[in-house]
Amino acid sequence: MSREGNALEYLGEERWRLPPRGAMRVPVELFASRELVEALDAKVLEQACNVATLPGIVKASHIMPDAHWGYGFPIGGVAAFDPEEGGVVSAGGVGFDISCGVRTLLTGLRRDQVEAQRERLADSLAANIPAGLGSTGLIRLDDRQMRAMLAGGARWAVKQGYGREEDLSRVEEEGCMAGADPDEVSERALDRQRREMGTLGSGNHYLEVQEVAELFDAETAHHWGLRQEEVVVSIHCGSRGLGHQIGTEFLRRMVVEAPRHGIQLPDRELACAPIESSLGKAYLGAMRAGINCALANRQILTQLTREVFHRLFPDLELPLLYDVSHNTCKEEWHRVGGERKRLFVHRKGATRAFGPGHPELPEALRATGQPVLIGGSMGTASYILCGTSASEKLAFSSACHGAGRAMSRRAASRRWRGGEVVAELGARGILVRSPSLRGVAEEAPGAYKDVSAVVESAHRAGLAKRVAKLVPLICIKG
Repeated sequence: MSREGNALEYLGEERWRLPPRGAMRVPVELFASRELVEALDAKVLEQACNVATLPGIVKASHIMPDAHWGYGFPIGGVAAFDPEEGGVVSAGGVGFDISCGVRTLLTGLRRDQVEAQRERLADSLAANIPAGLGSTGLIRLDDRQMRAMLAGGARWAVKQGYGREEDLSRVEEEGCMAGADPDEVSERALDRQRREMGTLGSGNHYLEVQEVAELFDAETAHHWGLRQEEVVVSIHCGSRGLGHQIGTEFLRRMVVEAPRHGIQLPDRELACAPIESSLGKAYLGAMRAGINCALANRQILTQLTREVFHRLFPDLELPLLYDVSHNTCKEEWHRVGGERKRLFVHRKGATRAFGPGHPELPEALRATGQPVLIGGSMGTASYILCGTSASEKLAFSSACHGAGRAMSRRAASRRWRGGEVVAELGARGILVRSPSLRGVAEEAPGAYKDVSAVVESAHRAGLAKRVAKLVPLICIKG
């Protein structure tokens, strides 16, 4: 098959390969159905080929089924770098919303129990969960508290009374990313975040009350406490202004320093620094602090959500199923060519997907593999998948993270009106609460790819296996 002049080889099982050419050090490997490949923006392949030219890249430049054009790296891009081979870290390969991610809470409620309180629940969640561009909450952090939060992540939040100790075993890195260095976070970044803890933000961020509509793997679902026709809550947000500021500042520094390290950039947006350089280490310290900010933010939002539910359903516990990040660079050990190597895995708009038996999973999840939380687009389904052992070999234990945009926000706002989207979803039984009708228009369901097709490709390729399908009942939109 040729895609905009690029000869993609079909390898079978939803896998495609573009052999190295020019300055590419490794091939591009794409996971997608033929239909998704045909609809793929040619810019995605161009960006993935550019990533394949970076120093120290290992095995391949990977593209997930939900991939679309991004800044430098495609969103839905995965690439691993070997520090012993001059490997680099790229702020564009992590993204601006560092550690944007999803966490899902179990309620144990049946849909009919929620239906009786749905309007009150939607209004109360909207009133108590700050959302929207520039949204701020009631929490104010001074310098000492900010630095403690950046060092401690969700563990810090729990110590402040936001949530429970048992939550931490269901969060990546047990709630705290090691190696965070708050001293590498600028004053400007700190200032942007002081009033934004416990807020959803804008864009594609949301809090959804969802029904488990279908089970694909009843045994795994039972192990995780997922039951058909019961209700869960999913929270999608990240590191807010702090993460964006970190990304912006380090990209500027990396552009300037790249030539000093002999790095020829095919695109300025791919600005990077050697992992072992002082700039590379500084970025990793700041980026890890950004991860902790996002983990703390979702932990606070969890507590705010529980408080709302407790007022209407006093006996609920709302245990945490899992919290998984995308937009990260993680230091991990992977087997390459039969040799175990220490690698720095960039996942931009991609989710970690450790399979059964992985030592970094908590004991309660080690037998099944890691929950992989795939957010849908407002008004469409979301999915819960499970990491596989095959994913390690395929793409460094990675999977897709959502539906993936099919058109820009500007194009979506020209095509839809927010009020019409809210009314149409309301007629389908989905209550939407948002401070911005323009934001609703930008995030209209039609602006995204078919999430079911994306998930099916990930499942067929072996990146992760389907466990449950969720449908929205209430959406609090940024």
